[in-house]
Amino acid sequence: MAILHIKEIRKMKDEELDKKLFDLKKELMKANAQIAQGTAPDKPGRIKEIKRTIARILTIKRERGGVK
Repeated sequence: MAILHIKEIRKMKDEELDKKLFDLKKELMKANAQIAQGTAPDKPGRIKEIKRTIARILTIKRERGGVK
């Protein structure tokens, strides 16, 4: 899954943003589960990228008035 830039996120519709947000949160949960089990995640740098992308999506949704 590619990390999205702000311009790409702004072009997406609300339904697409919701789906992408769900997928990213699911991926983040899997990575956090690996850490909790004591194993090293496959791509440790990816966790930071996922968190940033989630924040970007939530920011755009707030700007549009979709999140309260």
